[in-house]
Amino acid sequence: MFDWKKPTVQMLGRWQPWHDGHQALFKRCVAKTGQVAIQVRDVQGASGGAGQDDNPFDWETVCKNIENGLAKDGFRRGKEYEIMLVPNIVNITYGRGVGYVFEEEVFEDEIHNISATNIRKKMRDEGKL
Repeated sequence: MFDWKKPTVQMLGRWQPWHDGHQALFKRCVAKTGQVAIQVRDVQGASGGAGQDDNPFDWETVCKNIENGLAKDGFRRGKEYEIMLVPNIVNITYGRGVGYVFEEEVFEDEIHNISATNIRKKMRDEGKL
């Protein structure tokens, strides 16, 4: 069961849609503490910031996509992760380090080059969006 008091890794994003790059990032995150809080920015139909205007998926669809993706590798909502809707966060600011770190995960090109923009275009071309 997800333990709200246990050290947890935070993943913040639009997840428009959840893809293999996100899946790889999740696996690294869950390996750090055993559980992840996946935060979904509330951006459907709005701009998520510069170059982030294409946000066709609603909250329910994003959750379903995340759950289906993670289930493929045996991860379960309420156990290894939770999903929560958050405002359209575009800036994260902190005053000093008080028990957390900001880390950028670096992946090989095959994962790094996965683009949700290209995935959405392909979905539109195939009539799936």
